[in-house]
Amino acid sequence: MKGPELKALTSVRGIAAWFVVFFHIRFALGLPDPEMHLLAKGYLAVDFFFLLSGFVIWMTWSERIRSGGLAAVPGFLQRRVARVWPLHLVMLGFGVAIAAALEWTGRGSDQFPWHELPLHVLLLQNWGFTPHLTWNDPAWSISCELAAYLLFPLLALAIDWRRVPSWAVIAAIAALFGLLHGVFASRGAWALGQEITSLGLIRCLLEFAAGTAVAALWLRWRDAWRVPALGSGALALAFAAGWALGLPETLAAPALFAALLLALALTSARKGNPLEAAPLHYLGEISYATYLSHYLLWFAFKLAFVRDTHAVPWPLVIGFLALVLLASVALYHLVERPAQRLVNGIRLRPAPSEALRSPRG
Repeated sequence: MKGPELKALTSVRGIAAWFVVFFHIRFALGLPDPEMHLLAKGYLAVDFFFLLSGFVIWMTWSERIRSGGLAAVPGFLQRRVARVWPLHLVMLGFGVAIAAALEWTGRGSDQFPWHELPLHVLLLQNWGFTPHLTWNDPAWSISCELAAYLLFPLLALAIDWRRVPSWAVIAAIAALFGLLHGVFASRGAWALGQEITSLGLIRCLLEFAAGTAVAALWLRWRDAWRVPALGSGALALAFAAGWALGLPETLAAPALFAALLLALALTSARKGNPLEAAPLHYLGEISYATYLSHYLLWFAFKLAFVRDTHAVPWPLVIGFLALVLLASVALYHLVERPAQRLVNGIRLRPAPSEALRSPRG
Protein backbone atom coordinates (compact mmCIF):
# COMPACT_ATOMS: atom_id res chain seq x y z
CA MET A 1 0.00 0.00 0.00
CA LYS A 2 1.39 3.35 -1.01
CA GLY A 3 0.38 6.70 0.43
CA PRO A 4 -0.50 9.58 -1.90
CA GLU A 5 2.32 11.76 -3.15
CA LEU A 6 1.76 15.50 -3.22
CA LYS A 7 4.12 16.36 -6.05
CA ALA A 8 4.17 20.07 -5.27
CA LEU A 9 5.65 19.32 -1.86
CA THR A 10 8.31 17.11 -3.42
CA SER A 11 9.19 19.98 -5.78
CA VAL A 12 9.43 22.47 -2.93
CA ARG A 13 11.73 20.07 -1.10
CA GLY A 14 14.06 20.25 -4.08
CA ILE A 15 13.96 24.04 -4.13
CA ALA A 16 14.69 24.13 -0.40
CA ALA A 17 17.66 21.77 -0.81
CA TRP A 18 19.20 24.11 -3.38
CA PHE A 19 18.56 27.03 -1.04
CA VAL A 20 20.83 25.23 1.44
CA VAL A 21 23.45 24.73 -1.28
CA PHE A 22 23.52 28.45 -2.04
CA PHE A 23 23.62 29.22 1.67
CA HIS A 24 26.87 27.30 2.01
CA ILE A 25 28.53 28.84 -1.05
CA ARG A 26 27.09 32.36 -0.68
CA PHE A 27 30.41 34.05 0.09
CA ALA A 28 31.84 32.76 -3.19
CA LEU A 29 29.13 34.44 -5.27
CA GLY A 30 30.10 38.07 -4.77
CA LEU A 31 26.49 39.20 -4.64
CA PRO A 32 25.23 42.58 -3.34
CA ASP A 33 23.81 42.88 0.16
CA PRO A 34 20.09 42.23 -0.53
CA GLU A 35 20.81 38.92 -2.26
CA MET A 36 23.42 37.99 0.34
CA HIS A 37 20.94 38.69 3.12
CA LEU A 38 18.43 36.38 1.45
CA LEU A 39 20.93 33.55 0.97
CA ALA A 40 22.14 34.00 4.55
CA LYS A 41 18.72 32.72 5.64
CA GLY A 42 19.24 29.46 3.78
CA TYR A 43 19.55 27.52 7.03
CA LEU A 44 15.80 28.01 7.47
CA ALA A 45 15.16 25.50 4.70
CA VAL A 46 15.90 22.85 7.32
CA ASP A 47 12.93 24.04 9.38
CA PHE A 48 10.70 23.49 6.37
CA PHE A 49 12.23 20.01 6.01
CA PHE A 50 11.36 19.16 9.62
CA LEU A 51 7.75 20.30 9.16
CA LEU A 52 7.47 18.47 5.85
CA SER A 53 8.92 15.29 7.35
CA GLY A 54 6.34 15.29 10.13
CA PHE A 55 3.61 16.00 7.58
CA VAL A 56 4.53 13.18 5.20
CA ILE A 57 5.18 10.59 7.88
CA TRP A 58 1.91 11.32 9.65
CA MET A 59 0.05 11.18 6.34
CA THR A 60 1.49 7.78 5.40
CA TRP A 61 2.20 6.05 8.71
CA SER A 62 -0.07 7.24 11.54
CA GLU A 63 -3.00 5.00 10.68
CA ARG A 64 -0.74 1.99 10.03
CA ILE A 65 0.88 2.32 13.42
CA ARG A 66 -2.44 2.87 15.19
CA SER A 67 -4.00 -0.16 13.51
CA GLY A 68 -0.91 -2.37 13.75
CA GLY A 69 0.27 -1.26 17.17
CA LEU A 70 3.81 -2.08 18.24
CA ALA A 71 3.99 -4.81 15.58
CA ALA A 72 4.10 -2.10 12.90
CA VAL A 73 6.98 -0.18 14.50
CA PRO A 74 9.90 -2.34 13.25
CA GLY A 75 8.68 -1.99 9.67
CA PHE A 76 8.37 1.76 10.06
CA LEU A 77 11.86 2.11 11.50
CA GLN A 78 13.29 -0.17 8.84
CA ARG A 79 11.84 2.07 6.14
CA ARG A 80 13.21 5.19 7.76
CA VAL A 81 16.70 3.72 8.24
CA ALA A 82 16.65 2.57 4.61
CA ARG A 83 15.71 6.09 3.57
CA VAL A 84 18.37 8.09 5.41
CA TRP A 85 21.27 5.94 6.58
CA PRO A 86 22.90 4.34 3.49
CA LEU A 87 23.48 7.59 1.62
CA HIS A 88 24.65 9.24 4.83
CA LEU A 89 27.18 6.45 5.28
CA VAL A 90 28.43 6.82 1.70
CA MET A 91 28.95 10.57 2.12
CA LEU A 92 30.62 9.99 5.46
CA GLY A 93 32.96 7.59 3.68
CA PHE A 94 33.74 10.39 1.23
CA GLY A 95 34.53 12.60 4.21
CA VAL A 96 36.85 9.92 5.61
CA ALA A 97 38.68 9.85 2.26
CA ILE A 98 39.12 13.64 2.36
CA ALA A 99 40.31 13.51 5.97
CA ALA A 100 42.77 10.72 5.22
CA ALA A 101 44.15 12.63 2.23
CA LEU A 102 44.61 15.74 4.38
CA GLU A 103 46.38 13.73 7.08
CA TRP A 104 48.61 12.07 4.50
CA THR A 105 49.64 15.45 3.08
CA GLY A 106 50.17 16.97 6.52
CA ARG A 107 47.12 19.23 6.35
CA GLY A 108 44.88 17.90 9.11
CA SER A 109 41.59 19.73 9.59
CA ASP A 110 39.41 20.40 12.62
CA GLN A 111 36.48 19.55 10.35
CA PHE A 112 37.26 15.85 10.73
CA PRO A 113 37.81 14.83 14.38
CA TRP A 114 38.40 11.08 14.25
CA HIS A 115 37.18 10.46 17.80
CA GLU A 116 33.70 11.74 16.84
CA LEU A 117 33.38 9.50 13.79
CA PRO A 118 31.46 6.67 15.58
CA LEU A 119 28.76 9.16 16.60
CA HIS A 120 28.38 10.21 12.98
CA VAL A 121 28.22 6.62 11.77
CA LEU A 122 25.35 5.99 14.20
CA LEU A 123 23.69 9.36 13.44
CA LEU A 124 23.95 10.40 17.07
CA GLN A 125 26.23 13.39 16.52
CA ASN A 126 23.62 16.06 17.22
CA TRP A 127 22.12 14.58 20.37
CA GLY A 128 24.17 16.84 22.62
CA PHE A 129 27.39 14.83 22.51
CA THR A 130 29.48 17.27 20.43
CA PRO A 131 30.11 21.03 20.75
CA HIS A 132 30.53 21.80 17.03
CA LEU A 133 29.30 20.66 13.64
CA THR A 134 31.93 18.42 12.07
CA TRP A 135 32.44 15.93 9.25
CA ASN A 136 29.42 16.38 6.93
CA ASP A 137 27.78 19.41 8.55
CA PRO A 138 24.28 19.10 7.00
CA ALA A 139 23.91 15.60 8.45
CA TRP A 140 23.17 17.20 11.83
CA SER A 141 19.53 17.47 10.75
CA ILE A 142 19.41 13.78 9.79
CA SER A 143 20.71 12.94 13.25
CA CYS A 144 17.81 14.92 14.75
CA GLU A 145 15.34 13.32 12.32
CA LEU A 146 16.42 9.91 13.62
CA ALA A 147 15.29 10.97 17.10
CA ALA A 148 11.96 12.10 15.63
CA TYR A 149 11.54 8.73 13.91
CA LEU A 150 12.16 6.90 17.17
CA LEU A 151 9.57 9.01 18.97
CA PHE A 152 6.98 9.05 16.19
CA PRO A 153 5.31 5.71 17.04
CA LEU A 154 4.70 6.99 20.57
CA LEU A 155 3.18 10.17 19.16
CA ALA A 156 0.98 8.25 16.74
CA LEU A 157 -0.26 5.91 19.48
CA ALA A 158 -0.77 8.71 22.02
CA ILE A 159 -2.52 11.30 19.83
CA ASP A 160 -5.18 10.76 17.21
CA TRP A 161 -5.53 14.18 15.61
CA ARG A 162 -8.73 12.99 13.92
CA ARG A 163 -10.50 13.12 17.29
CA VAL A 164 -9.29 16.65 18.03
CA PRO A 165 -11.34 19.67 16.84
CA SER A 166 -9.68 21.81 14.20
CA TRP A 167 -9.36 24.78 16.52
CA ALA A 168 -7.55 22.59 19.06
CA VAL A 169 -5.18 21.23 16.40
CA ILE A 170 -4.34 24.80 15.40
CA ALA A 171 -3.89 25.71 19.07
CA ALA A 172 -1.52 22.76 19.49
CA ILE A 173 0.57 23.95 16.54
CA ALA A 174 0.70 27.44 18.04
CA ALA A 175 1.71 26.00 21.42
CA LEU A 176 4.53 23.98 19.85
CA PHE A 177 5.87 27.07 18.12
CA GLY A 178 5.48 29.10 21.29
CA LEU A 179 7.49 26.49 23.18
CA LEU A 180 10.15 26.52 20.46
CA HIS A 181 10.46 30.29 20.68
CA GLY A 182 10.59 30.12 24.47
CA VAL A 183 13.41 27.57 24.43
CA PHE A 184 15.48 29.67 22.05
CA ALA A 185 14.75 32.89 23.95
CA SER A 186 15.81 31.27 27.21
CA ARG A 187 19.22 30.63 25.65
CA GLY A 188 19.48 34.15 24.24
CA ALA A 189 19.18 32.80 20.68
CA TRP A 190 17.38 35.07 18.22
CA ALA A 191 17.81 32.92 15.10
CA LEU A 192 16.90 29.30 14.45
CA GLY A 193 20.36 28.62 13.05
CA GLN A 194 22.08 29.43 16.32
CA GLU A 195 23.50 26.83 18.73
CA ILE A 196 22.65 23.93 16.45
CA THR A 197 24.46 21.30 18.51
CA SER A 198 22.49 22.17 21.64
CA LEU A 199 19.16 23.41 20.25
CA GLY A 200 18.91 21.57 16.94
CA LEU A 201 17.33 18.47 18.46
CA ILE A 202 14.46 20.30 20.20
CA ARG A 203 14.04 22.43 17.07
CA CYS A 204 13.54 19.29 15.01
CA LEU A 205 11.24 17.48 17.43
CA LEU A 206 8.88 20.41 17.93
CA GLU A 207 8.68 21.27 14.24
CA PHE A 208 8.28 17.62 13.29
CA ALA A 209 5.39 17.32 15.76
CA ALA A 210 3.82 20.48 14.33
CA GLY A 211 4.13 18.96 10.87
CA THR A 212 2.03 15.98 11.97
CA ALA A 213 -0.71 18.36 13.10
CA VAL A 214 -0.57 20.23 9.79
CA ALA A 215 -1.05 16.87 8.06
CA ALA A 216 -4.13 16.27 10.19
CA LEU A 217 -5.60 19.57 9.01
CA TRP A 218 -4.86 18.65 5.40
CA LEU A 219 -6.56 15.27 5.80
CA ARG A 220 -9.77 16.88 7.00
CA TRP A 221 -9.76 19.85 4.59
CA ARG A 222 -8.37 18.34 1.38
CA ASP A 223 -11.77 17.83 -0.27
CA ALA A 224 -13.24 21.25 0.56
CA TRP A 225 -9.85 22.89 0.06
CA ARG A 226 -10.43 26.34 -1.38
CA VAL A 227 -11.29 28.34 1.74
CA PRO A 228 -8.64 26.65 3.94
CA ALA A 229 -6.05 27.18 1.18
CA LEU A 230 -6.88 30.88 0.95
CA GLY A 231 -6.87 31.18 4.72
CA SER A 232 -3.52 29.43 5.18
CA GLY A 233 -2.01 31.45 2.31
CA ALA A 234 -3.20 34.68 3.90
CA LEU A 235 -1.82 33.53 7.25
CA ALA A 236 1.55 32.83 5.64
CA LEU A 237 1.60 36.35 4.21
CA ALA A 238 0.67 37.76 7.60
CA PHE A 239 3.52 35.96 9.35
CA ALA A 240 5.93 37.06 6.60
CA ALA A 241 4.86 40.67 7.14
CA GLY A 242 5.10 40.30 10.91
CA TRP A 243 8.58 38.87 10.58
CA ALA A 244 9.62 41.81 8.40
CA LEU A 245 8.21 44.20 10.99
CA GLY A 246 10.09 42.66 13.89
CA LEU A 247 8.36 39.46 14.95
CA PRO A 248 11.12 37.10 16.17
CA GLU A 249 12.40 34.63 13.59
CA THR A 250 12.14 31.81 16.12
CA LEU A 251 8.38 32.35 16.18
CA ALA A 252 7.55 33.82 12.77
CA ALA A 253 9.55 31.49 10.51
CA PRO A 254 8.08 28.16 11.74
CA ALA A 255 4.56 29.61 11.70
CA LEU A 256 5.09 30.98 8.19
CA PHE A 257 6.41 27.63 6.95
CA ALA A 258 3.55 25.69 8.56
CA ALA A 259 0.93 27.91 6.93
CA LEU A 260 2.78 27.72 3.61
CA LEU A 261 3.06 23.94 3.87
CA LEU A 262 -0.68 23.62 4.40
CA ALA A 263 -1.46 25.96 1.51
CA LEU A 264 0.90 24.06 -0.79
CA ALA A 265 -0.55 20.69 0.24
CA LEU A 266 -4.13 21.86 -0.27
CA THR A 267 -3.37 23.21 -3.74
CA SER A 268 -1.16 20.31 -4.83
CA ALA A 269 -2.44 18.23 -7.74
CA ARG A 270 -4.68 21.10 -8.85
CA LYS A 271 -4.73 21.73 -12.57
CA GLY A 272 -2.05 24.14 -13.76
CA ASN A 273 0.04 24.03 -10.59
CA PRO A 274 3.57 24.96 -11.78
CA LEU A 275 5.11 23.03 -8.89
CA GLU A 276 3.82 19.84 -10.47
CA ALA A 277 6.22 20.25 -13.43
CA ALA A 278 8.35 17.18 -14.05
CA PRO A 279 11.78 18.92 -13.82
CA LEU A 280 10.95 20.48 -10.46
CA HIS A 281 9.52 17.22 -9.19
CA TYR A 282 12.71 15.40 -10.19
CA LEU A 283 14.80 17.97 -8.29
CA GLY A 284 12.70 17.04 -5.28
CA GLU A 285 13.23 13.34 -5.88
CA ILE A 286 17.01 13.78 -5.78
CA SER A 287 16.96 16.46 -3.09
CA TYR A 288 18.22 14.22 -0.29
CA ALA A 289 21.30 13.44 -2.35
CA THR A 290 21.72 17.15 -3.08
CA TYR A 291 21.42 18.03 0.58
CA LEU A 292 23.84 15.38 1.85
CA SER A 293 26.46 15.65 -0.89
CA HIS A 294 26.95 19.35 -1.54
CA TYR A 295 28.83 20.33 1.62
CA LEU A 296 31.67 17.82 1.30
CA LEU A 297 31.78 18.35 -2.45
CA TRP A 298 32.28 22.07 -1.79
CA PHE A 299 34.98 21.29 0.76
CA ALA A 300 36.83 19.12 -1.78
CA PHE A 301 36.16 21.55 -4.64
CA LYS A 302 37.71 24.41 -2.68
CA LEU A 303 40.78 22.33 -1.88
CA ALA A 304 41.26 21.52 -5.55
CA PHE A 305 40.33 24.73 -7.35
CA VAL A 306 39.68 27.70 -5.05
CA ARG A 307 42.27 29.87 -3.36
CA ASP A 308 40.04 32.75 -2.19
CA THR A 309 36.50 31.72 -1.27
CA HIS A 310 35.39 35.37 -1.40
CA ALA A 311 36.42 35.76 -5.05
CA VAL A 312 35.49 32.61 -6.95
CA PRO A 313 35.19 33.09 -10.73
CA TRP A 314 31.70 32.45 -12.05
CA PRO A 315 32.81 29.61 -14.37
CA LEU A 316 34.06 27.75 -11.31
CA VAL A 317 30.82 28.42 -9.42
CA ILE A 318 28.77 27.14 -12.34
CA GLY A 319 31.05 24.12 -12.60
CA PHE A 320 30.52 23.34 -8.94
CA LEU A 321 26.73 23.65 -9.23
CA ALA A 322 26.80 21.30 -12.20
CA LEU A 323 28.92 18.90 -10.17
CA VAL A 324 26.35 18.91 -7.34
CA LEU A 325 23.52 18.27 -9.79
CA LEU A 326 25.34 15.40 -11.49
CA ALA A 327 26.39 13.93 -8.15
CA SER A 328 22.80 14.14 -6.91
CA VAL A 329 21.53 12.25 -9.95
CA ALA A 330 24.22 9.59 -9.64
CA LEU A 331 23.83 9.14 -5.89
CA TYR A 332 20.05 8.92 -6.16
CA HIS A 333 20.04 6.26 -8.85
CA LEU A 334 23.19 4.32 -7.95
CA VAL A 335 23.17 4.50 -4.14
CA GLU A 336 20.00 5.86 -2.58
CA ARG A 337 17.32 3.87 -4.39
CA PRO A 338 19.23 0.56 -4.63
CA ALA A 339 20.17 0.78 -0.95
CA GLN A 340 16.55 1.41 -0.01
CA ARG A 341 15.45 -1.67 -1.90
CA LEU A 342 18.20 -3.71 -0.29
CA VAL A 343 17.50 -2.66 3.28
CA ASN A 344 13.73 -2.79 2.87
CA GLY A 345 14.09 -6.30 1.48
CA ILE A 346 15.49 -7.60 4.76
CA ARG A 347 12.83 -9.62 6.58
CA LEU A 348 12.60 -8.61 10.22
CA ARG A 349 9.76 -11.05 10.85
CA PRO A 350 7.31 -13.17 8.84
CA ALA A 351 5.68 -11.19 6.05
CA PRO A 352 3.00 -8.88 7.49
CA SER A 353 -0.46 -8.59 6.07
CA GLU A 354 -0.89 -6.17 3.20
CA ALA A 355 -2.71 -3.76 5.50
CA LEU A 356 0.42 -3.24 7.55
CA ARG A 357 2.85 -2.84 4.70
CA SER A 358 4.44 0.54 4.54
CA PRO A 359 4.59 2.96 1.61
CA ARG A 360 7.74 3.78 -0.25
CA GLY A 361 9.84 5.82 2.20
